[in-house]
Amino acid sequence: MNHERIVGTAVPRKEGREKVTGKAVYVDDMVLPGMLYGATVRSQIPRGRIKKITFETSVAWSEFVIVSAKDIPGKNCIALIGDDQPCLASDSINHPEEPVLLLAHPDRHALRKAVDAVSIEYNPLPAIFTMEESERGSEIVWGTDNVFKTYLIQKGNVDDVWSRADYIIEGEYSTGAQEQLYIENNGMVAAYDAKQGITVWGSLQCPYYVHKALMALCDLPAEKVRVVQMETGGAFGGKEDYPSMIAGHAALLAMKSGKPVKIVYDRAEDMAATTKRHPSRTRHRTALSRDGKILGGEIEFTIDGGAYATLSSVVLSRGAIHAGGPYYWPSVRIRAKAVATNAPPHGAFRGFGGPQSIFAMERHMDRIAQVVGLSPVEIRRRNFLQPGQTTTTEQVVRELIDLGKLLDRAISVSEYQTKKQEFAIENGTGATKKGIGIAAFLHGAGFTGSGERYLSSVVGVEGCADGGVRILVSSTEFGQGTKTVLCQIAAEALGLRYEDVTIAQPDTTEVPNSGPTVASRTVMVVGKLVESAARGIHQTLKLSGMLGDSYSAEEFRAACQAYVAGHGQLRSWAQYDPPPDVFWDDEKYRGEAYAAYSWAVYIAEVSVDLTTYSVSVNDFVALQEVGRVLHPVLAIGQIVGGVAQGIGFALFEKVIWQQGRMQNNQMTNYIMPTSSDLPPIRVFFEELGNVHGAFGAKGIGELPMDGPAPAIVNAIEDALGVRFDSIPLMPEDIYDAITARSLRGEDEVASVIR
Repeated sequence: MNHERIVGTAVPRKEGREKVTGKAVYVDDMVLPGMLYGATVRSQIPRGRIKKITFETSVAWSEFVIVSAKDIPGKNCIALIGDDQPCLASDSINHPEEPVLLLAHPDRHALRKAVDAVSIEYNPLPAIFTMEESERGSEIVWGTDNVFKTYLIQKGNVDDVWSRADYIIEGEYSTGAQEQLYIENNGMVAAYDAKQGITVWGSLQCPYYVHKALMALCDLPAEKVRVVQMETGGAFGGKEDYPSMIAGHAALLAMKSGKPVKIVYDRAEDMAATTKRHPSRTRHRTALSRDGKILGGEIEFTIDGGAYATLSSVVLSRGAIHAGGPYYWPSVRIRAKAVATNAPPHGAFRGFGGPQSIFAMERHMDRIAQVVGLSPVEIRRRNFLQPGQTTTTEQVVRELIDLGKLLDRAISVSEYQTKKQEFAIENGTGATKKGIGIAAFLHGAGFTGSGERYLSSVVGVEGCADGGVRILVSSTEFGQGTKTVLCQIAAEALGLRYEDVTIAQPDTTEVPNSGPTVASRTVMVVGKLVESAARGIHQTLKLSGMLGDSYSAEEFRAACQAYVAGHGQLRSWAQYDPPPDVFWDDEKYRGEAYAAYSWAVYIAEVSVDLTTYSVSVNDFVALQEVGRVLHPVLAIGQIVGGVAQGIGFALFEKVIWQQGRMQNNQMTNYIMPTSSDLPPIRVFFEELGNVHGAFGAKGIGELPMDGPAPAIVNAIEDALGVRFDSIPLMPEDIYDAITARSLRGEDEVASVIR
């Protein structure tokens, strides 16, 4: 075999040339013969019943294709988990962006006027807009208590710890909604043929999610539904489930009109109508010993699911499991729930649940440190999980992780101690205050618990007639490097050149279901299967007598060509087989939640201008253990991008809601950080390896979203001596808090019962 190293090197991106030369084809580049353009007529109230629909006579409606719920041939739902979200409202309205009608016309410019010419009369009903209102259940909407999903995690005996505690520390923390703001808006093209069925092309993450949804909606068998992923300009979870909705709309219009239909949202509609990060509230009550050791505690984690369940259960699950952070809890009780409100459904966003509950945990750790009289560094060090100990779900830590060593390295490279002393001196004078903050955290790679067992993912590797190798997976590329790293894995496994390996376009008629491209599972789970399937190609060639144990890339190509010429198709398949030591109890919500975790310590340095009350992040150190780094440049890019989004989550990105509708759904008034708002982001890796991942890799994509917000807010408190427990933290929030403290004439004191 060729032993030239491919894994661990920064090979060129597979799709890079097409993107930088403009040859990459996105969904809005597609034009099919006779194609129509589609648009959505949406509700204008948060809750009620449709009374009457009127079409103004100023529009030539005979030129339009009009689809309503009665035109749906199958089940009127977007099949996902709970199947509670209708594709089109037929009677009830549950949020102010609910799709009611679909329109199509050959001239896309005629659609806007037509949408405005549809009038819908309603019988309004009382609506719920906050988690607190939903919990009170004052107006029953979805069930007895407006709760979509609950989880309970219990370990040890929490009720016994309070009497033994030297400190009992309480806190409440909240996070807001966040828009994914991918570069390319949502879009789909659909074409229908009575004999062949429906085909959709689109910007999406999960082809088989869309496939499942279209089968139910269009009442078609699997073989008559084809889903093709086009080049996708970013996703971040925002194109996990929502593409099923827009694909369904395009498909219904195509079926009724008999012509291809394209629907591409403009930015305003995309921001207002599609999913966002779930707003959250976390309550901590923690028992500690005098020396700062956690004895146990209670955590209540609540998220706002919006009007329909969609992916709230999986977001809630991950948030609950990560709520205890990278710390050892002898006893803990975690209650988690997702509640309903009359806003568009919230959905997946990078980290999905982890950023919300970890923000609370890391703010609470600083609060604990303050009360107990230890430094933020020392309180973490004393409570870090050690190998052999168990997580909140009683999973034994089998990785040889040394979080104290990770902490020491982060402190060293950030010059934490030196800056802490310097800032304490500098902050005595001047209108700018500086601070430095820390966050330690973990993130599980892959689907939670029995999720990977349930998915039972399949991948294929094909030896081609030209002697090259092609990967067959439904895993999608949307900027994160899927194509590149999977090709690296196959090339390394077979001893080939990187250039000898290609990857098929995700097309459900050609690639198997290797699961969704979510949850930091692609490299670890799918990559391991690619490695296995690639080795299967070599095994077939070896058994046929065409190749030995040792060979060059040229010899492999020749053997592959000869096999295909003599025997026909050469394919190797690999299916997920759960590791024997990974077991999860779905009923008790206990056991091995993830085959592996990634671990991190982030340190942020900030300055606060007391003239404008604005915060600048001046320096950021991101240190993480992510197993083997397969592609250093892509890995660094993932971390830098996640930190940038985390800075936005903490300081910039505030969704303004009014009666369940997003009011600032433009890039002029929904403010995200630009390059000028970002500090130097210094990225460092530890590489322990991982037996469950391809060549030792773990998941990396979700991790960097978890730590920036708490590190930054911890740094702001360090600078100002004022506690902030909610994000996004805007200048007006800082002004109000400082003014309130000045009026009280006292420092912030943590809530403590002794």
